[in-house]
Amino acid sequence: MSETRQNTGPAQAETNPLLKAWVTPFATPPFDEISPEHFLPAFEQAFADHSAEIAAITHDPAAPDFANTVTALERSGKLLTKVAAVFYDLVSAHSNPAILEIDKEVSLRMARHWNPIMMNAVLFGRIAQLHENRTALGLTPEQLRLLERTYTRFHRAGAGLTEEAKKRMAEINERLAQLGTTFSHHLLGDEQEWFMELGGDDREGLPESFVAAAKAAAEERGMAGKAIVTLSRSSTEPFLKSSARRDLREKVYKAFTARGDNGNPNDNNATIVEILKLREESANLLGYPTFAAYRLEDSMAKTPDAVRGLLERVWKPARARALADRDEMQALIAQEGGNFRLAPWDWRYYAEKLRLQRANFDDAAIKPYLTLDHMIAAAFDCATRLFGITFTERKDVPAWHPDVRVWEVRDRAGNHKALFYGDYFARPSKRSGAWMTSLRDQQKLDGDVAPLIINVCNFAKGSGGEPSLLSPDDARTLFHEFGHGLHGMLSNVTYPSLSGTSVFTDFVELPSQLYEHWQERPEVLQQFARHYQTGEPLPDDLLQRFLAARKFNQGFATVEFVSSALVDLEFHTQPAAAAEDVRAFEKKELEKIGMPEEIALRHRPTQFGHIFSGDHYASGYYSYMWSEVMDADAFGAFEEAGNIFDPAVAKRLHDDIYSTGGSVDPEAAYEAFRGRPPEPDALLRRRGLLDNAKAA
Repeated sequence: MSETRQNTGPAQAETNPLLKAWVTPFATPPFDEISPEHFLPAFEQAFADHSAEIAAITHDPAAPDFANTVTALERSGKLLTKVAAVFYDLVSAHSNPAILEIDKEVSLRMARHWNPIMMNAVLFGRIAQLHENRTALGLTPEQLRLLERTYTRFHRAGAGLTEEAKKRMAEINERLAQLGTTFSHHLLGDEQEWFMELGGDDREGLPESFVAAAKAAAEERGMAGKAIVTLSRSSTEPFLKSSARRDLREKVYKAFTARGDNGNPNDNNATIVEILKLREESANLLGYPTFAAYRLEDSMAKTPDAVRGLLERVWKPARARALADRDEMQALIAQEGGNFRLAPWDWRYYAEKLRLQRANFDDAAIKPYLTLDHMIAAAFDCATRLFGITFTERKDVPAWHPDVRVWEVRDRAGNHKALFYGDYFARPSKRSGAWMTSLRDQQKLDGDVAPLIINVCNFAKGSGGEPSLLSPDDARTLFHEFGHGLHGMLSNVTYPSLSGTSVFTDFVELPSQLYEHWQERPEVLQQFARHYQTGEPLPDDLLQRFLAARKFNQGFATVEFVSSALVDLEFHTQPAAAAEDVRAFEKKELEKIGMPEEIALRHRPTQFGHIFSGDHYASGYYSYMWSEVMDADAFGAFEEAGNIFDPAVAKRLHDDIYSTGGSVDPEAAYEAFRGRPPEPDALLRRRGLLDNAKAA
């Protein structure tokens, strides 16, 4: 793509929207003006600017102080941050072949740009000198935290290594950047290429809402008038729950679990093997026995043993519950005259039947009451009642796709606080899953900078004018990602590196998982769960049945999660050579923990983007559960107050958790909010597994 690497002088700056000042509302990215060819020249300029800023810090003849080193570092790279935020939003949420091609080059160039910065001996020397004398510098608590985090970041990147080791570390980082991009592109490729058309005879058991979504999915792929199942989780899982066609369930299940593992050009097995070897080598260079030991040292958990302890504590009662449910489902199959053994593609289908039998509830009954618009309104209303912020939709802010909606967020006094972008529907140009990210982070280093926060989901779109209907899981996902969004929107720190979600991985899920609790509260559902056709509120008996059924199938949900977290941990604690055959490694580890063969990992290795499309959650998938110990305990503060919107508890939640970003140690932040450390049994109680734990 060398022909697009033109000069980036004044003429380029005038024509490239990424290099011009943005004259949009709130200086938001002008997505309607940005084309793929603008990115490489903009990155060129951004890399050059950032390198010059770093050189100015390292060549400063003045003795290092907080302002000329740490603050200067915080101010550097603004253009790079700005361009990268827009680019990676498109890569994930609305890619095309041109963007994905550029991504391959940018991932490599990004590693080549950052390596010499993070391993710069002079720069690290200045930071280390300040760190050594930190108690004598008269810093504020936030400045002290920033200095500690900056020192840790550079030290862990290899800034203190020998020149030879730095050279090798740089090579490893470049290759890992390429491999992470390759992994995610392969996964997207398999997801885009596969679909299953539903003929008239293929729809037995499928609710109308699913068929409507399947028609919308077909329309999105240019197949108007047809209906398809795709490999988006929001399509696959509802199909497996409700389709009465066992042969089709098997077909969809096998395609879903085989993503990245098909021996085709999108196969991820060799990519995983190389990633694991390079991660192990990088950890060894830094003096750690394993990548997990390296990774977890800078977390709340601290060690692989602490992670394993939590996961094993939950594993035994969850497995016991899942096996008991399996036996009941097998009995149900026998009652129906089925002459087959429960298989993984049967679990969700028979679990729904069992839930109907036990609690007289299934997802299809409540789905008509959970419209996307009403659940968005519910998420906003809870935020207003807890934190005093309000949301007003804006039609004048450019976005990357016509489906994206934008809201202006204001504080209690009516001042502008943030913009919130919601991109809710599945489409082929979007990677699977759900996530929160930002186009701009909150900071106050040079004036008040308001954040631009994004939630991306993959919900099924309604067709023929029908609204999008959410399953209870979808509604929970919406609240989860909005909890992350609030972490970004309510951030109130000075320095960009400490803003919003810039916290330990095993703390970052606390604000999101905690927010899920409000979604399933009767006070919220009674107000916002309304039938999409009649507007009638959720009937009380259905609400009670829904609440009673919440803990149903928690054995399954916990087993599929914990097994994935344990496999992640084993990948990064055992020698990389042990995983030369990824499938054999997966099989061996699942046999070791006694994985029920009727349940699959939530993420099989070849599709485990959390840990292989980058390293953010590598050795860290357990973080969701670590945070859940805190979130289950934290919601107890509202329950104890007798009001889920208690103003005093909400103020502490805002001041100690949501607004502090990474400016406070997470353990100190949690204890400031709760008045004590979290109570571990809260997690088992929330999942309804406490009795199984006592029995185990």
